[in-house]
Amino acid sequence: MLRYAITDPSYYGSDPFTLKKSVHRVLSNSKIDMICLRDKISPDYEPLARAFLSLKPLFENKLFFLHSDIDLALRLRADGVHLPSNISKQIAEEGKSALKVIVSTHSLKEAMECEQAGVYGITFGPVFSTPGKGPPKGLEKLKEITGKISINIFALGGILTQEHITAVKRVGVDGFASIRYFVE
Repeated sequence: MLRYAITDPSYYGSDPFTLKKSVHRVLSNSKIDMICLRDKISPDYEPLARAFLSLKPLFENKLFFLHSDIDLALRLRADGVHLPSNISKQIAEEGKSALKVIVSTHSLKEAMECEQAGVYGITFGPVFSTPGKGPPKGLEKLKEITGKISINIFALGGILTQEHITAVKRVGVDGFASIRYFVE
């Protein structure tokens, strides 16, 4: 099962030095296959992205994703980009680019559109209760997607324990994504 860590400034910091130090610690101490720099509050994302991606040579077996900024991900040679579902017009175009594209989804329809666009994978959620994300979709909604698309499916939202991981694994996803699981 693939493990996808997603950063958040409240855990990783919002300045390049602190972010780099935090990401290095998490990558060194946790089994992670992929990591995404997600920071929606910092006024200048590029210095953070540069610090984040400077760790790539130290962790060659991990994929590094930027969040939302396709041009920056291409320019700085990130492995991929994680797009929110509301950027659907760019999904088809970027799904065929040099970047691995992951898209946040919340329905089977969105998941199928992403598959048709040729993206690398989707996150689906929130599966479990997550602060500020509304009611969880639950394992049954997640199960509706597995087996219906052939791209990677990452369960997302409220995954904090080994029991959560076991539950989403039973549903048949390819991996899970989390912010708090890797830092708490």
